[in-house]
Amino acid sequence: MTGKWWSVVVIAVQVWAAGELSNRRAPGFSLPDVEMRQHDLADYRGRIVLLDIMRTQCPHCQTLSRTLEKVKQRYGDKVAILSIVNPPDNLDMVRAYIRENKITTPILFDCGQVAASYMKATPQRPSIQVPHLFIIDANGWIANDYAYTPQNRAIFEGRALFAELDRLLAGQAGPGKK
Repeated sequence: MTGKWWSVVVIAVQVWAAGELSNRRAPGFSLPDVEMRQHDLADYRGRIVLLDIMRTQCPHCQTLSRTLEKVKQRYGDKVAILSIVNPPDNLDMVRAYIRENKITTPILFDCGQVAASYMKATPQRPSIQVPHLFIIDANGWIANDYAYTPQNRAIFEGRALFAELDRLLAGQAGPGKK
């Protein structure tokens, strides 16, 4: 009985600790990258996906981009990394960002609809704050999300992000686990 009780506590803590935009199915999308290749979220099913909503002119986004490159080095194909930009970012700005920051993961172009669906934007709450990181489990559920705040700095700098990825890869996923 103790083992089952502990599992319930662990799941409850994970749900409680999750960001306000977590614990729901990740909205689907298909968006182009700088080479105009489409990236469909459904193609990444079975893998953990880190979805970063960012801007090329944001210093915290640059920090997260460096961290995501370390994630790619550490976890390889076990974790897919996709970043999304919205206007005013454009093709030239993204190409310069990729070159200057040595980015090897796709940066996708959105006109705002995908970001709005992830951020649950409404006319009453239209703003989209960046960077915002969504951790999508292998079953397509948003396991957690993080807006940049001083309290979440360890996620954006990697220390806490690696711990969360290790937990998910060990099969301790949250609500989307079947």
